[in-house]
Amino acid sequence: MKVLILLNDPPYGTERSYNGLRLASSLARREDVDLKIFLFGDAVGCAMANQKLPDGYYHLDRMLASVIRHGGEVGCCGTCMDARGLPEQALVKGARRSTLEEVTEWTTWADKVVSF
Repeated sequence: MKVLILLNDPPYGTERSYNGLRLASSLARREDVDLKIFLFGDAVGCAMANQKLPDGYYHLDRMLASVIRHGGEVGCCGTCMDARGLPEQALVKGARRSTLEEVTEWTTWADKVVSF
């Protein structure tokens, strides 16, 4: 099964991106799932590497890195990155700058699209 997960919310302050990445992590570990994640808006902050958080907080950058290690693909909206001053060099290894055209292709490729 081909699954696309779209994240829109900031990395912290709500739990939508966290829950989306929890689902992504579970799906990425299944052999029968081909997974792609696209980060829109404030969700591009989820892909910032080396996040410093108080003890007890979840680390969305580490969750994304785990999904990537398990074969998931992560694209970040380039326009959204520019609006937030986020350079591609600041992203976790394996996440990359992407485009609306690419997420459009991913959407038509997917059997299921889940949006958070």
